[in-house]
Amino acid sequence: MTAEPRHDLLALTPDALAALANRGLVKRAAKDLDAGTAPTVALAEDGTLTAVFPDGAETALPASGGLETSTCTCGATGKCRHRVGAVLAYQRAQDTPETAPAETEPVTSPAAITDEQLREALGHHALKAAEQTRRAGYTARLTLPGPDRPAAAELPAATVKFLVPGLGYVHTDATGPARDTAIVLAVWAFRAALDTAGDPDTTTVSVGGTAATDDLGAALALAERVLLDGAVGADGVLRAALQRESKALTRRRAHWPAGAVDDLIDQLERYEQRSAAYDPQRLAALLAELPARARAARHAEGTPTAQILGSEEADATPLTLVRLTGLGARVATEGETRTLEIYLAQPETGMVLAVQRDWPASEDGGPTGSELASRRLAGCKIGALASGNTVTEAASRTAARALRLGTGRLAKTQVLPLGPAWNDLPDSLRTTDLDALAVELAARPPSLVRPRVAAESLRVIAVEEARLLGYDPAAQCLEARISAPKGGTAILRVPHRGASPGALEAAEQALLKGIIGVAGHVHRHRGELIVEPTALLTEDGPVVPDFAPGDDTAELSAVDAVAETDPVAAAIESALIACADLAHQGLRGAREPSRRRAEATAAELQRVGLQRAASDFVHLSKALDAGDDTAKCAAWTAAAVRMLVTAELH
Repeated sequence: MTAEPRHDLLALTPDALAALANRGLVKRAAKDLDAGTAPTVALAEDGTLTAVFPDGAETALPASGGLETSTCTCGATGKCRHRVGAVLAYQRAQDTPETAPAETEPVTSPAAITDEQLREALGHHALKAAEQTRRAGYTARLTLPGPDRPAAAELPAATVKFLVPGLGYVHTDATGPARDTAIVLAVWAFRAALDTAGDPDTTTVSVGGTAATDDLGAALALAERVLLDGAVGADGVLRAALQRESKALTRRRAHWPAGAVDDLIDQLERYEQRSAAYDPQRLAALLAELPARARAARHAEGTPTAQILGSEEADATPLTLVRLTGLGARVATEGETRTLEIYLAQPETGMVLAVQRDWPASEDGGPTGSELASRRLAGCKIGALASGNTVTEAASRTAARALRLGTGRLAKTQVLPLGPAWNDLPDSLRTTDLDALAVELAARPPSLVRPRVAAESLRVIAVEEARLLGYDPAAQCLEARISAPKGGTAILRVPHRGASPGALEAAEQALLKGIIGVAGHVHRHRGELIVEPTALLTEDGPVVPDFAPGDDTAELSAVDAVAETDPVAAAIESALIACADLAHQGLRGAREPSRRRAEATAAELQRVGLQRAASDFVHLSKALDAGDDTAKCAAWTAAAVRMLVTAELH
């Protein structure tokens, strides 16, 4: 061959080919070659590799563009065994002492890719869209290239892997225009890493963020109007103004404040409809979240502004062929609505995505979790989605990590048994050390300023031992203590919910049989980890308690002792209720009883040692007695934010 060797094809490993096509095609192509049905390969002067197979198929791989620009006469429109077989056959033909390169090709970082090369390969629209994200600011976790690993960038909306140097063989879970934008952002992140000192293998960088993304003035003004007038005084005009501001925030890529405004509108509409799903404490938390994010964005320390505002997120990211691991489900009731969340882990990105659906609740209490498990979503049974491995070519995820599965005629979604898939999850999702997990959770920013993503606290925990504690009728919870292989313990807590009457019995049976893993929402309470399971893994396979059949009549083992009432927790709860009541009725409508209640709350907080919180409520009492609306809002916000953060840390 007179042409220069195709180093890009020689650098493709079986894992890289599996990422570009799929592992089945790689195995079949390798099997065909081993059986002696190898193609005849030829390399043209322009670098195009041509492979002619014994079955008559002819494949051509141009010198640039990767497998996506290759052609094959077999009729396949995309990936096929001939394209993969051509690469493997060329590699085998080059794997001789005479043709092997004398030296290993140097590892090249994607930082070497120029904007001109990006524009030529991806088009100017990709760079224009990426520039909008860079102005808003984004973060990326980078795996730097090495002899045994490709360069990879974990972006908020996608993961990008440069399987070989250059742009010819880039793999990402995004598709369409989002794919091209993600590649540009990944290249820029690697450039930023050149000036960042960190781990030689991985590093996290912040890119851009020069735009004025913290302009939340209009949203704060509307939130103050709600706080002053209360839910009882919020009319349709105010809700319409909030809806306009939500759209404006989304256009400015302030996705998390926009989400808070949307949730605020939802609470106000529920109150107007006199829905049982209206929650005054949720309303108060939303009114505290907006000013908390604004302040954190102006004085970002440790947490990038882009993460506080969500400006690094895409509205929606279409996904190419993706494998998802089921982590169970949660069935609940909100007013007259039955809600379902199915949790699916995306191993490549370390994300947990949630499929969310709801149905009207019937008068007889249906549909229950066991009834929902037998229904279908995207052509698959809901119960199978929550407890299996899902492979789909028709999905997209929103900025808030909600997953949308395609349901069209061409949408392909398949569910396979779970098997040992939990063991293959990345360390960011699977833990074998509960003490380390407790430290990780304690180091997070408060939830008021964290990303507003679904299932942010859902983890998979390897269980070494599980000891059933019993059912606490006062708290209506089944509890067990679990320990992890590398240390630490946690309380496994299964709360009773009318939407899933068989959950407690199913969880108790799984615990008595023995569990080897648990997926669930994890939080800290009174210095201890609490896990609310969405799925339990036994030697016989996964158990999703909320999908278990039952009629809520099973006899459960009683807990040995009931926990004593915590005076600090009671004082915190009382303070949160006081803040919620004020937000519900409106600060303008606060009268002498409200002022006295703030003083009583301050005294109670003082008694349990929360002195700074007590001082906030003293100031709130004085502000309510004055006529300055701005001072009232500032005092309420200070008290509410402090109590919400205190409750989270307690």
